[in-house]
Amino acid sequence: MNAEADDRFHTSAVSSITPGLHRATLRTTDGVRIEAVHTSCAQGHADTAIVVAHGFTGSADRPAVRRAAGVFAQYAGVITFSFRGHGKSGGRSTVGDREVLDLAAAVEWARSLGYERVVTVGFSMGGSVVLRHAATHRGSTAGRTEAVAAVSAPARWYYRGTAPMRRVHWLITRRAGRLVGRLGFATRIHSEDWDPVPLSPVEAVPLIAPTPLLIVHGDRDPYFPVDHPRMLAAAGPARLWLEAGMGHAENAAGDELLGRIADWLIAARPAA
Repeated sequence: MNAEADDRFHTSAVSSITPGLHRATLRTTDGVRIEAVHTSCAQGHADTAIVVAHGFTGSADRPAVRRAAGVFAQYAGVITFSFRGHGKSGGRSTVGDREVLDLAAAVEWARSLGYERVVTVGFSMGGSVVLRHAATHRGSTAGRTEAVAAVSAPARWYYRGTAPMRRVHWLITRRAGRLVGRLGFATRIHSEDWDPVPLSPVEAVPLIAPTPLLIVHGDRDPYFPVDHPRMLAAAGPARLWLEAGMGHAENAAGDELLGRIADWLIAARPAA
């Protein structure tokens, strides 16, 4: 690791109660401090790291994220982190815009740890972030990813077609909602509107190829109906898994599905 990397990635081992677990404080290119956790591979492909991007109001220490990390660690090394404004990370959430920089820092940290292949999986808001990250960092040496999986991701911005999404918009756009977000969900939300509006997930998909892309969505997702994953899959080369009976994001993803996603991420290679 060079001096610049040492300055951006400050690591420390967690208690021996959790062997193979290391925490780090990363710094994004816009100066936000991000908490991150590295879980060593328990078995399987030690040359690959799966970087996990959680959903809105999640964090690296949420039970669903830790459960997913535990499953993924049976297949590869795992990097989890908290987006800005979430958990112990600094800054305020921009709900999918500048979070791409947070993911980029986590991917670069995985590279600095010596992993030959780095792949990403994102849930809900994190799903939109992994799509935009793959589209915008495809040519980057340190920031690129070898495969991408987006789970329960929206296809387009400002969607209010379901009651849960109308509640999310209230949380984001209203002062009282942001107070609820901070006190009730430990999520600090930026008060300013996007300017400019970032590339939408469906606009990002055509820019990802030849990086392999997997779209995963539940047919009982209460936030985003199935037209969202179908729109994403139709926008460019992608595999689509519509999961029967599944709800939304990491809380609804069972261990069997997480294992299948890990298998796909590890085996995926660009089309010849």
